[in-house]
Parts: sequence; structure tokens; C-alpha cells
Amino acid sequence: MARTPKTPPADPTASSLYVQSVDKAMKVLMAFDGSQRQLSLSDIAGLTGMDLSAAQRFTHTLATLGYLNKDSSKKYELSPRLLDFTYHYLTSSELVTRAAPYLQQLSADTEEATNLTVLDGTDIVYVQRIVSRHVFNASVIIGTRLPAWCTAPGQALLATYSDDEVNDIFDRSQFVQHTPATITDRGQIWASIEQIRQRRYAHTEDQFFYGDVSTAAAIVDGNGRGIGAVNLAVSRSRWVPERDTKRYADLVISAASSISVKRKV
Repeated sequence: MARTPKTPPADPTASSLYVQSVDKAMKVLMAFDGSQRQLSLSDIAGLTGMDLSAAQRFTHTLATLGYLNKDSSKKYELSPRLLDFTYHYLTSSELVTRAAPYLQQLSADTEEATNLTVLDGTDIVYVQRIVSRHVFNASVIIGTRLPAWCTAPGQALLATYSDDEVNDIFDRSQFVQHTPATITDRGQIWASIEQIRQRRYAHTEDQFFYGDVSTAAAIVDGNGRGIGAVNLAVSRSRWVPERDTKRYADLVISAASSISVKRKV
């Protein structure tokens, strides 16, 4: 029997409710992606695809509102006022509030970097991070985005989703060789997902950062669907498999289970 082709999803930007000016304002802010601290008006126009006149209007408005700063050389940079959004997100997030004491305990018990991440699109986003004196990568901070398919927190979350949802995320992901050890074969990654479903935790080594050993477990809602992940990131120089593998797996599973919403009967 022939399969009925899926109807392509409607383009949300085509809706009469979609406000193009908001879209353009966000493009201006997102042009500051961290690769350059300051951008000129022509830089912004080029990165956003706007003409100079439009770019000038939007940068002027955002600067007036306090979200961009302009220096004497007429270059723009992001303003600290943008951190208001991060603050409001963190203080209003029930997940972050609920997870905080468990992450603190996990950090104290292990003296390793302890993280809370959530899935956004095809990426995980760090929304809480407690570093230690042994931190492997200090450049990873709240707001850092990493691909879900090759990270322990991402795989732990994907393991709680349906096969169709996982395949959709894989279809929209780029399987890039981040380190010499990165597994980019989709079949092998799927095998890892199936294994995680059985053992309840994910474990990756050298997949995105070389020398990074990460163990994670999913935080789930009342239906068993992942809403976040707890993970421990350990430098390879400190990792002793015989001592750490089971201990860290048990710790992240326990923390994630404590934070999770009680399953519906």
C-alpha cells in the first residue's frame, strides 16, 4: 500500500499575524553572534540582508531603547540591558528553580562542572551551570548552544522522544566532525539513543570538545517526555572509568529523577 506523502508544514511567517518589523529587529540583534564584538552599520546591513536605510532605522531604534550601544567611531555593540531577558527567564523558570539545589549538591559531591540544559530546535542550551576549580572548558557559559545529536545531554533528551521526532531533529541537523572522535554516522547515533533508552543515561567522550567526558540524564514531565537534562562534564585527565562510570551515571540519574515531574497514573 502506497504511503500518503506528508503535507508540508505551513510557513508561520506567511501568517497575517506575523510582524515583519519584529523579525527584522531580532535579525539586527542576532547579527552580534560573538564572532565580532562591534559592528558598523554597513556590517549590520550585510549580515541581515537589509539596505543601509532600513539597517539605520532599526539600529537607531534599538539603541534608543537601550539594547545597542554606539561608540565614537559609530560602531555598535550589544548592551547589558539584553541580560534582562536572561534574568527574567532564569527567575521565572520553574525547571531552573527546581533544579538548582540538586545541581549544587551534585557539584559539591563531585567537584566537577554540573549543568542544566534544555532542547531548543536542534540544539541544547545551557540554562544553569556550576563550574569547579577542575572545569574543563570555561568558555561554556549560560546561553551556550551545542548540537543535540553529539552531546550527552542532547542524546539523553532525544531518547525520551518518539522515533519520528528524533528523525525530524536529525534531518534538520548537520553531522559535522567536531573532533577526530566525533561519531557522525546516523545509524551509530541511533544505536546510542536506543541504548540510552534502556540504561537511562547518556555518556559521550570527545564528541564536541576533545578531552571532554560527559554523562547526562533526562529530566522528564508527567508523561515521561524530556524537558531538560542534568549532566556532569569531566576532563579526561581526571576521568577513571573503573571509578567514575557507574558512580556518575547513578548520580545524574538520581538528580534528574528528583527534579522530574511525578509521572501521571
